[in-house]
Amino acid sequence: MELSKEDKRIYTMAEEKPAKAVLKMGLPITAGMIIMVLYNLVDTYFIGLMHDDYQLAAVNLAYPIMMVMIAISNMVGTGAASYIARSMGAGDMNEANRTVTAGYVLTFLGSILIAALGLIFLDPIVTLLGAKENTFAPTRSYAMVLFIGSFFTMGNYTFGQLLRSEGSVRYSIVGMVVGTVVNMILDPIFIFGLDLEITGAAIATILGNVVGTVISVLFYVRKKTLLKLDPKGIIPSKKVLKEIFWVGIPATLETLLTSAAYVVNNNLAVAYGELVVAAMGVSQKLLSFGTYIYQGFAAGMQPLMGYNYGSKNIDRMLKLMRAGLVVTTTIEVCAMCIYGLFAPWLIGIFTETSEVISIGTTVMRASMFILPFVGAIASSRATFQAMGKPQYAFTITLVRQLFLYIPLLLTFNHFFGFYGLIWAQPVTEVIMMIASVTLLYRTLVNLKKSVLS
Repeated sequence: MELSKEDKRIYTMAEEKPAKAVLKMGLPITAGMIIMVLYNLVDTYFIGLMHDDYQLAAVNLAYPIMMVMIAISNMVGTGAASYIARSMGAGDMNEANRTVTAGYVLTFLGSILIAALGLIFLDPIVTLLGAKENTFAPTRSYAMVLFIGSFFTMGNYTFGQLLRSEGSVRYSIVGMVVGTVVNMILDPIFIFGLDLEITGAAIATILGNVVGTVISVLFYVRKKTLLKLDPKGIIPSKKVLKEIFWVGIPATLETLLTSAAYVVNNNLAVAYGELVVAAMGVSQKLLSFGTYIYQGFAAGMQPLMGYNYGSKNIDRMLKLMRAGLVVTTTIEVCAMCIYGLFAPWLIGIFTETSEVISIGTTVMRASMFILPFVGAIASSRATFQAMGKPQYAFTITLVRQLFLYIPLLLTFNHFFGFYGLIWAQPVTEVIMMIASVTLLYRTLVNLKKSVLS
């Protein structure tokens, strides 16, 4: 007998062969995330066509603002998704429905706070980001539009996570795909047609997010999802808030620490010239194709792990963990080889300045070595979040960013200059991959023993 859509989603999480389940959940999310990278790459490409490397640098300098918005979205999306998956695994669909609704409410409130603070303290924020004389004005223009449209940027990200938490992976990427296409179409119109330059790029990005957010909401409104928006969740219960924030706050701190490391990196890079910032920005955005592969698979692992944790199927969690490591590592090694071979050509798509191409190639060929290791780290964090054990996920990030990467960044930069700056992260990821996988494996083995006893 053919399974219904609902049964197929449950079957994938509960019974599908581990490698197939990882691919089925991870590939669509990865594809969607890679498409979302185009939001920034499309802006970077069209701004590059203006042959103004200072505006190119400004897009990179303003990127941490997007990361802060994603951090708040991540708090709501990750926290809610974890509790939704565990509630579904335990058979409590009403609690899952109320959690979805709470996710919508908290996203709206968080976006209002971000927009208000961002616009009030706009100039100090732009200075903090590392903008100097030639990059201050374009960075400010780009940042201002991002703050105004914060709800749609955050909604597009969070609502996709809520859809994935119930196994509706395909639905979760539709908004991202359509929003990106809208951004691609509007970018040249606003940047060149209306002569708005970098401000036009920001407006096009926000309008793309508007479309993505509306599409995600419509899936719930039209009842295409397993879960539904429950009016009883508009004022979230203490338990729902506790579960969302218990997992979500550490997830937010992870993203904020990553953003802080990004700002430290940019401020150190400025010392080598603003063209270096532009080159590093293009390289990092291109490399984000590779990083979104592991993030996509980690996001796909989260509902799988959360559901099976809720149903106390630890054996399946161990099998999923092994399958996830094999799949992500294999794909990332292939991606690393592509970056190494085609680095100059890839950088050259976005700029004709030989110095920017040369520096960007050097940065990319150093940074690509993080790819075989970061997938294991991301999957470990996502699994701890899915299990409702955010303290372990946060510990991984705290050690990785605050106690390893930032100190290594400062130390390597001091002793080895620019090359130390770009090699600090690969060294960090090798150490953290070993530590995070060991911690996760031991946790699952101990959990299996406690369930059997």
